Amino acid sequence: MSSASTEHSETSGAAAPSAPSDEVERIVRGWANARPDLDTRPLEVYSRISRLARHLESARREAFAGAGLEGWEFDMLSALRRSGDDALSAGALMQQTLVTSGTMTARLDKLVAKGLVTRARSPRDGRAVEVRLHPEGAARVDAAMESLLAAERELLAPLGDDEEDLLIRLLRELLLTFEADARPGE
Repeated sequence: MSSASTEHSETSGAAAPSAPSDEVERIVRGWANARPDLDTRPLEVYSRISRLARHLESARREAFAGAGLEGWEFDMLSALRRSGDDALSAGALMQQTLVTSGTMTARLDKLVAKGLVTRARSPRDGRAVEVRLHPEGAARVDAAMESLLAAERELLAPLGDDEEDLLIRLLRELLLTFEADARPGE
């Protein structure tokens, strides 16, 4: 057995026979049998993150649907709600939601038609468009957020507060690395 796989078996969750086994563990065992020279720890981490993300996406869709929203609608309404005065310029909203100007226009048209936002020329700059959250939009995004947090709390229920804090710190550290790589020169 190579030193990578020896080290892996000593530090991995696979070493604990009483620990419950998940699908990732079965995949890792298969790779350990097929290629004992490989250190599969990255697979154990990222495969679990990927599988958890699918569960979270499902919970998000349900939370948004319960408030009569699609994911993109929640993103737009949420950006407005977080802004402090429930209003943003169309450009700022475009930046926060990472969509093109054409996509933003189409989405704003749909939200205006549903009565969730209003759109008007900015009183400060007649060239700019100001998007404001309508009370119905605020009520829906608030309901979706409450439902989402309840679902996320349930997904985290197996962890204690200290474990949750540790997970937050580790995921933040990992994400900062990816985000720094995505923004060279900053």
